[in-house]
Amino acid sequence: MFGYVVVNKPEMKIREYEKYCSYYCGLCKTLQNKYGIWGQLSLNYDMTFLAILLSGLYEPVCKEELSRCAIHPFAKRKIRKNEITDYAADMTLLLAWYKCRDDFLDEKKAGSAFYGKLIKSKVKKISHCYKRQERAIKENLKQLSVLEKKGDCDIDQLSCCFGHILEEIFVPVPDVWEKSLRRIGFYIGKFVYVLDAYDDLEHDRKKNCFNPLLDKETDGMFHEWVKQLLTMMAVEFAREFEKLPIVEDAEILRNILYSGIWTKYEEVKIRRAQAKSRKADYEN
Repeated sequence: MFGYVVVNKPEMKIREYEKYCSYYCGLCKTLQNKYGIWGQLSLNYDMTFLAILLSGLYEPVCKEELSRCAIHPFAKRKIRKNEITDYAADMTLLLAWYKCRDDFLDEKKAGSAFYGKLIKSKVKKISHCYKRQERAIKENLKQLSVLEKKGDCDIDQLSCCFGHILEEIFVPVPDVWEKSLRRIGFYIGKFVYVLDAYDDLEHDRKKNCFNPLLDKETDGMFHEWVKQLLTMMAVEFAREFEKLPIVEDAEILRNILYSGIWTKYEEVKIRRAQAKSRKADYEN
């Protein structure tokens, strides 16, 4: 349920994309420094967005350096780190552990159980430091699991569970910006849940797994309905973002919020149209 809050690279200036990459690599390096190679495996684009958003809002002192890594061993890459990337790294690992736990409880995935054991001891310390965020993740994933096992297809109620998780994570400390940050996190969480369900339709149908959109797919206006649903959520988090006094990296954030988040939707839509076309050609 991660990896949807991405940039639209073709629409970015070179210097903006390079700076985005420096945040991504900075989060990766922070995960490695704090939690080792197993921590790095939890790296995702969604928490990179959070690191850029909160850095732009709170403007902490950033440390820039050049570093090599296993993925880029021959050329040093610029990395950007600050206290916000530390927070984003903690939330990344916390989310990864609870996702592993949830996947194992729901689907008995051995890989999730194995990875969860590897990071469990590191997560205990994070849970102690961020009890509010940890409680929100635990309680809402539990509620989400209950609803899914019941076969409840109320997409609003289901997506709210993930929305409430990101709502807490997007607020590192309660302050004057809390209301807007909560609403941004909440609606991005709902957006991600719906888009993930849309993305997983074929897989879930073949595996006979729960997906709240399966019973709605027979509607001739299904794809337009999904886009309308996603658009309503996008309007909400974009509106709240514009209330924040962010100047630094504002264009990177706008690229993600107004354009990048739709790239996955378009990919899925194109993939489904191609599959439908191949099926029609085969039947003819």
